[in-house]
Amino acid sequence: MAKAKPNIEGIFHALGDPMRRALLDRLSRGPMSVSHLAEPFDVTLTAILQHLEILEENGLVYTEKQGRVRTCRIEPAGFDVLEQWIRDHRTQWERGLDRLAKMLEEDEL
Repeated sequence: MAKAKPNIEGIFHALGDPMRRALLDRLSRGPMSVSHLAEPFDVTLTAILQHLEILEENGLVYTEKQGRVRTCRIEPAGFDVLEQWIRDHRTQWERGLDRLAKMLEEDEL
C-alpha cells in the first residue's frame, strides 16, 4: 500500500509537540532503536510509540521492525513538504516587505 503524501497541517501538528521535536532532534544524529531513542525521556515506551506514530503518519520518521527491534530514522518526505511550504511563503512575505519598503521610500520623497 502506498503512503499518503504528507500534508502541511499534519506536519505542523506533529512538530507542535516538544516531545516529538526532541525525538526528531535525537534521530537527527542517526537511526536508532525505539528503546535507545526513549532512554533520556521520563515517559513510558507506549507514549514514545504514540509520538513516533504521529511522526511517521506525517512523513517525518520511518520505523522498521527487524526481529524484536524497531529502528527509527528521519524520513525526508515530510521535511520536503515543509521546506516547500516555507519557500513558497517566504517568497510571498518578501514581496510584501518589498512593497512596504517601496511605499515607505515614496513617502519620504
